[in-house]
Amino acid sequence: MIIKLVFCFGFLICFLYKTKRSLHMLQQNLYNENNRYLKWLFKNFSQFLSVDLINIIISIAGLFILYNFPIVTNIFVFISTLLLVYAGLKYKKKILTDQNKKPLVITARIKRLLVTVCILYFIPLILYVSGYFVAKISWLLLLILNLLICFNPLIVFLANIINFPAERMVYHFYKRKAKKKLAMMNNLQVIGITGSYGKTSSKNILADILNIKYNALPTPKNLNTYYGLIMTVNNYMDKFTDIFIAEMGAYVRGEIKGLCQLVKPKYGILTRIGTAHLETFGSEENIIKAKFELIESLPSDGFGILNGDDPKQVSYHLKNNVKTIWIGIYNQDVDFLATDIKYSNQGTTFKILFKQTGKEQEFQTKLLGEHNVYNILSAVACGYMLGISIEDLVKAVKTVRPIEHRLELKKIGNFYQIDDAYNSNPIGAEAACKILGMMDGLKVVVTPGMIELGPMEYELNKKFGEQIAKVADYAILIGKKRTKPIYEGLLAGNFDKEKIIILNDVRQSYTFISKLACDELVYALYENDLPDTYNE
Repeated sequence: MIIKLVFCFGFLICFLYKTKRSLHMLQQNLYNENNRYLKWLFKNFSQFLSVDLINIIISIAGLFILYNFPIVTNIFVFISTLLLVYAGLKYKKKILTDQNKKPLVITARIKRLLVTVCILYFIPLILYVSGYFVAKISWLLLLILNLLICFNPLIVFLANIINFPAERMVYHFYKRKAKKKLAMMNNLQVIGITGSYGKTSSKNILADILNIKYNALPTPKNLNTYYGLIMTVNNYMDKFTDIFIAEMGAYVRGEIKGLCQLVKPKYGILTRIGTAHLETFGSEENIIKAKFELIESLPSDGFGILNGDDPKQVSYHLKNNVKTIWIGIYNQDVDFLATDIKYSNQGTTFKILFKQTGKEQEFQTKLLGEHNVYNILSAVACGYMLGISIEDLVKAVKTVRPIEHRLELKKIGNFYQIDDAYNSNPIGAEAACKILGMMDGLKVVVTPGMIELGPMEYELNKKFGEQIAKVADYAILIGKKRTKPIYEGLLAGNFDKEKIIILNDVRQSYTFISKLACDELVYALYENDLPDTYNE
């Protein structure tokens, strides 16, 4: 019995840390929405084995031991216990040392999952400790327990499946509550925002500008799914809300249409259409059709704001008769045209030509980047159509706050950081490199590369490396395997090999750049910050 209790101690240590890790990855992969967790699991499954496989082999061997030699079998259990403790401590070290950018959030859903996982594990554990079975069955239970530990990520996935009916009931309860609340707000106006890139930036800029006249509520952070919109309506919306700005994300066709059916937007903004999430959409055509689900869901008395510099939007034939308003920088045939754009370490200045009146007005903003000019253009167009005067729009644009991790310029110690760490994409990365190239001083790019670009991922990252080579003095690559195409792109762009630094932890880059900044002014572009599921 003492040996069994010692085994339980080792089992619980390993169970605790492996389950925490698996739940963390499940949560970051949106509880396996569109099979994201399974895809991550199959890519990383080898890290869950090694010690666990040895334990399974020992347990199988134990089944063939003669049970009239209890001393021998006890030695097997003791070795199995040591291996479990070792595996558990190894996972504890991994959890403590990993750079967890977004830690596990203990939500009600995670608590429900944990209860189900505990039931799956503790039933065989209790049966094993109780000792009511003959030796052969006890060894079979021991084998089962070690298999459960070995395949912990799959057991957590199984718990997620078991909980699915209950989670759907919870979802529908809060969905009905949100729809009822929306139906009661007769004067509420809803603006939907979608696109492959720039949704969150566009949403936050629009909220800042509309708030000069209205009480606008944007979805917090990047809550752009069904759950995110439902949570925003139920937890944040009140009777004083005039305008609800709903960011809408999607991984497959039909999701944005479903979000529109939930919140019923009257107005819509489509940012840019690119190759983000090509892997889940399957084709560029599917991405275009999915993004236009927002515009095609708008009523005839509403309007949709489109980008006249995006050929994918210009060439698309709408299937409804909603009014369209076009913005642009290069295409002259638009309703709101930005001209004379200038950047500095103080921000951006530009002019907007209002086609309807023929008036041209200068605007100033603390934000950097051409894509932010597009975002401000769409927000100004929306505000103007909703009755905000040009004078008030000028004031509002001046007060727009820099958006966290989206070309956010800030002083870090003795150097300037251009923080563009949130969800990089090919268009945004190219724009960020151009901005870095305009700065006076030593230029550094820190990046782990771009993800979720499907079969084009390698080539696009290689091209990114070539773009870095044109503007940077140093390139710091985070993760040797993942950044291989960027490395090749840098060499193809004749970048000095001695100035390519490869690190495994982005935090180490700050020390390196601080040493460079001791002698001269340094601007460091931090392009993308991958979630914990991509740690090497």
